[in-house]
Amino acid sequence: MRKIIFSILLGVIFSLPLTACHRSSPKDELQVGTISGPETELMQVAAQVAQQRYGLKVHIIEFSDYAIPNVALNEGSLDANMFQHEAYLKNTINQRHFSLVAVAKTFVYPMGIYSKKIKSLQEIPVGALVLIPNDPTNEARALLLLQKANLITLKSGDNENATVRSIQNNDKKLKIKEMDAAELPRTLDDAILAVINTNYAIPAGLTPQKDALFLEDKHSPYANLLVVREGDVNNPKIKQLIESLHSEQVKQKAVILFHGQAIEAW
Repeated sequence: MRKIIFSILLGVIFSLPLTACHRSSPKDELQVGTISGPETELMQVAAQVAQQRYGLKVHIIEFSDYAIPNVALNEGSLDANMFQHEAYLKNTINQRHFSLVAVAKTFVYPMGIYSKKIKSLQEIPVGALVLIPNDPTNEARALLLLQKANLITLKSGDNENATVRSIQNNDKKLKIKEMDAAELPRTLDDAILAVINTNYAIPAGLTPQKDALFLEDKHSPYANLLVVREGDVNNPKIKQLIESLHSEQVKQKAVILFHGQAIEAW
C-alpha cells in the first residue's frame, strides 16, 4: 500500500510544471515582458523591426503588476523585460538576490515639478504643500529632483533609498506629503507643487517641457532599461533586440506616444 501511495505522489510531483526552471526559447524567438501601456507599444514596434531585420520573433507578455516581470525573468519564463530603471532593478536584486543585469538603456521619461498656483520656483511660499509619489523608488527620485532644484538638501549618501526622513535642510519649511503616483495630477490643485512622472503627467494634459517648473534632463539615472539574466548578456538574440529597440522606427513611435517628451538615453 505504501509503495502505491509513493508511486502516486511521484506521479503528481513530476506532472507539475517546473516554473522555476529556466526555459530555453526556440532559436529565433524571445519572450519579453513589459508593463501594459506606452512601453508595450514601443516594444511592439521593436518586435516588428526585429522580425523584418533578423527574422526574430518577439513575443510580448504584458503585466499590470511591477513586481512580477523580474520574478518571471529570474525564473526563466521570460528572456528579457523592459519596464524599470536602475534604482528599481538594484532594489529588486538587493531584496530578492536575482541574477539580473541591464544590457541597454531605452528612454528617460522625465519626472517634473509642476504647479497651477505659481509660475517659478522662486515664488514658493514658506510652508508650501508639496506632493510626491509614495512608492519607495519614485519617492527617492522625487526627493532627489527637489534637491537638484535647490528646494531641500538630503543627508549625504541617501540617494536611491531616500525618504522624507532623509531631508537634512528644508529652509522653506515645505510640507512634503506622499501620495499614490497616479493621484498626483488630480490633486495638483490642492498643493503648491507636485512632483509627477511623465507617464501620469501627459494623460492629465501636462506637457513636461512646457509646463514643468523643473525637469529631469538626459543625465537622469532613471532611464528605462532592457534587463536579462546574467547568462544571457552576450546572447545574439538579445543583441538583435537591442538594435531593434534603438531603431529609428522606435524613436519615431516614442515621439508620438510621449509627445516629444521621451529622451533617448543611449
